[in-house]
Amino acid sequence: FVNIKVDREERPDLDKIYQTAFQLLQRRAGGWPLTMFLTHDDQTPFVGGTYFPKTARYGMPAFVDILHRVSAHYRWHRHDLHEQNQALLDALRVESDLPAAAASALSAAPLPAARDQLLRSFDPIHGGLGGAPKFPHPTNLERLLRQWAASVRRGEPDRQAGTAALFSLQKMALGGIYDQLGGGFYRYSVDAEWRIPHFEKMLYDNGPLLALYAQAWRATQDPVFRQVVEETGAWAMREMQSPEGGYYATLDADSEGEEGKFYLWTREQAQAVLDAGEYAAVAARYGLDQPPNFENHAWHLRVVEEGSEPPSEPAIDAARFSDRLASGRRKLFESRGQRVWPGRDEKILTAWNGLMVRGMAIAGRHLGRADFVDSAERALDFVRSQLWRDGRLLAVHMAGQSRLNAYLDDYAFLIDGILELLQCRWRDGDFDFALALADVLLDQFEDRDAGGVFFTSSDHERLLHRPKAAHDEALPAGNGIAAQVLLKLGHLTGRTAYLDAAERVLRWAWPVIKQIPASCNALLGALEDYLEPGQTVVLRGAGPELAAWWQRCGRPYAPGRLTLAIPADASLPAGLLAERPAGAAPVTAYVCGGLQCLPPMTALSDLERELASAELAEP
Repeated sequence: FVNIKVDREERPDLDKIYQTAFQLLQRRAGGWPLTMFLTHDDQTPFVGGTYFPKTARYGMPAFVDILHRVSAHYRWHRHDLHEQNQALLDALRVESDLPAAAASALSAAPLPAARDQLLRSFDPIHGGLGGAPKFPHPTNLERLLRQWAASVRRGEPDRQAGTAALFSLQKMALGGIYDQLGGGFYRYSVDAEWRIPHFEKMLYDNGPLLALYAQAWRATQDPVFRQVVEETGAWAMREMQSPEGGYYATLDADSEGEEGKFYLWTREQAQAVLDAGEYAAVAARYGLDQPPNFENHAWHLRVVEEGSEPPSEPAIDAARFSDRLASGRRKLFESRGQRVWPGRDEKILTAWNGLMVRGMAIAGRHLGRADFVDSAERALDFVRSQLWRDGRLLAVHMAGQSRLNAYLDDYAFLIDGILELLQCRWRDGDFDFALALADVLLDQFEDRDAGGVFFTSSDHERLLHRPKAAHDEALPAGNGIAAQVLLKLGHLTGRTAYLDAAERVLRWAWPVIKQIPASCNALLGALEDYLEPGQTVVLRGAGPELAAWWQRCGRPYAPGRLTLAIPADASLPAGLLAERPAGAAPVTAYVCGGLQCLPPMTALSDLERELASAELAEP
């Protein structure tokens, strides 16, 4: 045997191929770590498993025993394996080569079907979707939030969808999956109640969650959501952003060889840091006055009851309680910072940076945080200077070196982040960069025969299979995000090549979207935009008037709207944007739905009347 260890974060192409192969071979979901045995000549997998212990235990065979069995099976069943391998390759091709639907077949039917499927997995007691281990699933919750918003605009509020999304976000924010002192979300909860997490923090979770909580705050003005956004954005800048600007990949779960040690407290540790009043407030809020919740000896902080008061002072003034709690949290956070920190994986991954650029941009826009926007621009500038070489993206930057051909997710997620960032602050070069990325995406990744977009480029190394996935996984499906950004760019520029490619993605994925819509929420977002394009608002002007019009466009929750405030002296590429000039009035607004545009508007009252049709009323 030749042992090959693969970093799935650097090689998501291999992860996608062999996870799918495992599912086809074993008829069950895969996972990590994944162990696959491959033929030596063409790297086709013929046996696989997830975790094998060094010695036999818990009913699982020892890894050495597995090696002997696999060796014997390979030696005595070569012919059978050849037939099995051919069947596997055929099945992998079927996964990608779906029969494309006609454009006329595309309809809104999967949108309510996805809503129904997601609600069947909703936990009405603890929030979230599914059971233990419980993951945040931001792509699914965003679909429910958008479903609710669309129903409110129609005058038929879907309270079940709204409750599922907003209640889940509340319970996560108050639970142990959220770092109550330092901000940011852990990877998942080991229980269904969001009490104890796996303490690893992933950039790819926190970018989408940051965006989702900012959108939820904009829709509801819930102060809990705002606090999560402010703390998580601060965490990203403080602990995850490199001096050069790129965002690091992960924070480990362990420190000093123990899971969660950095984040856990004993009563004695807390009392040594806090005065009596602060400790009473912290204990009541986070459960230190209850039995230990971590391995019978320590406490992981989570909110035990919203608005709780110290039992020793039942009549305490609410303001004093709040002040003591804030002071206590600050002291605990500063004390925690003196501990041995978890390890940090300082890889800078292009795709994950795209997700965090998007999250910081949306958060910065909704909360008016210029520092969040600055942070996102620094990350984008890092990617452009270090990971954009000779007109192509690279996937990974580590220790001063950039390497590996970029994947679909790198291009799609980065374009998505740029479009959100441009809605905060226009920079000519950013829009040009988004167009260049989109052109490479179509040139190198699109399946021109069957539709859809491959995960690897046309000049990528030859592998067992060239994956092309429709389903969301831990990350939203690259095909779905690609279709979304191509539609937006097509509507902004008038380039039909972008719009046609987005349609081909949806036609290719239509059989899967119809069959299991709740697994295709990124594609559903594109389908929604394709069937009923959201408002595109282009503002041209200068000075405080332009800023005031821009703020009005972003004030209510309008998830389908794209707003660009472009200075009058901006340099624009040829196309529709260049045909929307600044006029003699301080601001000129161009409002379009798809490629259908209204006459230019120079009065804010006219714009407000048009905007109201696509907005949620402010709470």
